[in-house]
Amino acid sequence: MLIAGALVSGTGTEIRGYDPATGQTLEPGYRYGDDTHVAAACAAAAEAFAAYRATTAEQRARFLESIAANLEAIAETVVARAHAETGLPEARLTGEVGRTTGQLRLFAAVLREGSWTGARIDPALPDRTPLPRPDIRQRAVPLGPVAVFGASNFPLAFSVAGGDTASALAAGCPVVVKAHDAHPGTSELVARAIADAVTAEGLPPGTFSMLFGSGPGLGTALVTDPRIAAVGFTGSRSGGLALVAAAATRPEPIPVYAEMSSINPVFLLDAALASRGADLGRAFVGSLTMGSGQFCTNPGLIIAVDGPGLDAFLASAREALGAAAATPMLTPTIAESYAAGVTALSERAELVVRGLAGNATACQAALFTTDASTFATSEVLQAEVFGSSSLVVRCADVDEMSRVAAGLEGQLTATVHADEADHDAARQLLPTLETKAGRILFNGWPTGVEVGHAMVHGGPFPATSDSRTTSVGGRAIERFLRPVAYQDVPTSLLPSAIADGNPDGIWRRVDGELTRD
Repeated sequence: MLIAGALVSGTGTEIRGYDPATGQTLEPGYRYGDDTHVAAACAAAAEAFAAYRATTAEQRARFLESIAANLEAIAETVVARAHAETGLPEARLTGEVGRTTGQLRLFAAVLREGSWTGARIDPALPDRTPLPRPDIRQRAVPLGPVAVFGASNFPLAFSVAGGDTASALAAGCPVVVKAHDAHPGTSELVARAIADAVTAEGLPPGTFSMLFGSGPGLGTALVTDPRIAAVGFTGSRSGGLALVAAAATRPEPIPVYAEMSSINPVFLLDAALASRGADLGRAFVGSLTMGSGQFCTNPGLIIAVDGPGLDAFLASAREALGAAAATPMLTPTIAESYAAGVTALSERAELVVRGLAGNATACQAALFTTDASTFATSEVLQAEVFGSSSLVVRCADVDEMSRVAAGLEGQLTATVHADEADHDAARQLLPTLETKAGRILFNGWPTGVEVGHAMVHGGPFPATSDSRTTSVGGRAIERFLRPVAYQDVPTSLLPSAIADGNPDGIWRRVDGELTRD
């Protein structure tokens, strides 16, 4: 573990990396930390907060770019270790290095652009009647130290240096990461890269720490430590809700931004099915089986009107999925959960096809079908199965498709496949999907989340614990900021973002108008 730049060994349970492709455990061993390590990391973060929050946007931007450069310098080593610990293809992991460094550089650009400050100025109106208006200015300030929980399925982009860490550091918040047991060696390598950047940029050592430990033990202790001001989490619904509950029972509750559960419905409209049903079936299987289906945006639900077009879709999907090789899952525990989920589906839905079988920790893909009324009355059929499993819901008509959409839980994504002749039906569906998903996409597949300024990776509960935010994209920084108004503060004491003369050269809303003057 790393606490304020120092290497620390735990005294608890020993964990090791595990190669799911070979079934071999990896050296070295890592030991869980305990409450004393949580206290030390949180104390260091709290001590660092005042100095770190006082850094300029440019200083933090250079820090994020330094982390990115350090990761690129060890990319070959990181990819090799991550491949050994996850079984994910090296090409995929190489791309994930690029995504991780891209996120860091995105937030460096966000910092320099300046709109994240939310700078607003309402100049004084001393002659206004019946009462004069004071000079009121507003900017965003960092919340404080942030606890980040690494995800199992993205050992880089949603882990130690992932989007939660990058956005919190960009906001001016020190970070304490609880690394995931699925890739401890990868986590250590990345943590060292961040710690080296902390030192190189002359930042307080407590700006970053990384711990290992159980969720109910160390994880709960981290969330309930009074020095932690917010939490970023990607994982299961049960894990996320446990953290939300722990944070809510603190003497001072804090926000938990948890990305949790989503089955990512795909709506196949009539004309699209009629013109390209077979092509859609093959493309669907490619999305479903990518990465053994271990994506939070995996297409776990297909909704369509029963008929020849859907039959063509199912026929091509059956052929493609039946030939799909079993591929490694991240951990034996995840493989066991997947198998249990598929068994539960098989007891309530009709099996269409299974992929090729593999060893005990491999993902044997599965596709099921059911009717709309059965789906609507079954919690099991609506639950996420983490892996290459999906359910096709046959509807009697477009109205029944709409009723299925209205009954869905909150989702990260909702996909619509529509030809021009489907646009009237799609227009009717869109208002419902806006209430159900954080991202709506047409004529594509939900796997793959672009990192950019307009992306939303979030959604209504249970996709996330707070539907107002995103964990991917430039707006992710907003989770770790809060607004402060400054009324009649002397000019010499004003922060630069809202100072006279606009010394930062950023866009600000002055007396209601957006300007750089």
